[in-house]
Amino acid sequence: MFKIICDLILPSLVLFVTSYGLIHKKNIYDDFVTGAKQSFDMILSIFPSMLAMIFGINILLESGFIDFIFKSLGSFFTYIKVPIDVLPMAIMRPISGSSSLAILNNILKHAGPDSLTGKMASIIQGSTDTTFYVLTLYFGSVGIKKIRYALKVGLIADFIGIVSAIILSKIFF
Repeated sequence: MFKIICDLILPSLVLFVTSYGLIHKKNIYDDFVTGAKQSFDMILSIFPSMLAMIFGINILLESGFIDFIFKSLGSFFTYIKVPIDVLPMAIMRPISGSSSLAILNNILKHAGPDSLTGKMASIIQGSTDTTFYVLTLYFGSVGIKKIRYALKVGLIADFIGIVSAIILSKIFF
């Protein structure tokens, strides 16, 4: 039943917009073309920030820095009895949302959604944000060059979200 509803959402939306345009006598095609032109300008303004972010993430991953962090923090996570599988998730979440989502998917496949690891990783995913993505894309697209305290506050909020996720999942699960 859920699959049928999901399959009908997009066609229903197209039908609704088309019907609305016909009822109100709007030129739907011209409005669509105008919107596409405006979005092209937006894409051109966002592209340099996206390219810089992707380039920076690739340098970070290929440099071996992430592996160094895993090795450094692995013994600490083992000492405090936190599943080591959530460490990559906790590190990648502020950097890349799609990477952390892929890590979460992998955790849920292997450990299961009802395991301590699965619940902890899910809470981390929901209680943190992609700080570097937000700063590079959103600030860069509107031309903000001085981010002031945004990076510090974003990383502190991510850290608090990760620590809270670990504590709450250990208490409740």
